[in-house]
Amino acid sequence: MKTISQTAGVLFSGGQDSGTCLAWALETFDRVETIGFEYGQRHDIEMECRLDMRESIRSSFPDWADRLGEDHVINLAGLGQISETSLTRDVEIGVHENGLPTTFVPGRNLIFLNYAAALGWRRGFSHLVAGMCEADFSGYPDCRKETLDTQMKAISLGLDRDYSLHTPLMFLSKAGAWDLAETLGGETLVEIVRAKSHTCYKGVHSELHSWGYGCGECPACELRSKGWAEYVDQQK
Repeated sequence: MKTISQTAGVLFSGGQDSGTCLAWALETFDRVETIGFEYGQRHDIEMECRLDMRESIRSSFPDWADRLGEDHVINLAGLGQISETSLTRDVEIGVHENGLPTTFVPGRNLIFLNYAAALGWRRGFSHLVAGMCEADFSGYPDCRKETLDTQMKAISLGLDRDYSLHTPLMFLSKAGAWDLAETLGGETLVEIVRAKSHTCYKGVHSELHSWGYGCGECPACELRSKGWAEYVDQQK
């Protein structure tokens, strides 16, 4: 049920979480624009999947289609150039000595929010929606609610406008994210998220598993497949 009569910008990567958040935003706001980022990712597949997923949602949900506005892609290649991570370089996925995963791109979410807010300042929206999550956040410090709340306060002060960040998945497990997708759009949305989204860190998109595409071995695939299994068990 729609609760906020304004426009929102959704940070939309084409993954499970951002796809579910896009559906949540379309159910919540009168108008929604999507925002993608090219930051020197090792794999281009997510940039392809995001458009396919967006179109699938538009065509499958006529009521949402009228609310889905423009898509924006922001080039942040400089972030990839300064990041020595498993997502921006051909290096092994693992854990650093400091305990952070090698897939952690320093400053990524903070930079994404700054650019999304700057776009919103020009486009006339101050609501942002993103898929950050504390429950299954893979150890990324820029996914914590405290981090994000602090960043949004700085953005609001710096742009002299009250911005709001909505994170529908913040306290949900991956199984909870699947459940939210079902609540929002039934089996149709669950299938779109399962078959159209991309989460795999290795960029594998050749085999469709029960939980979606991926290598089945990287941390992102393990988290997604585990969440799917728990979600399916709950349906029994």
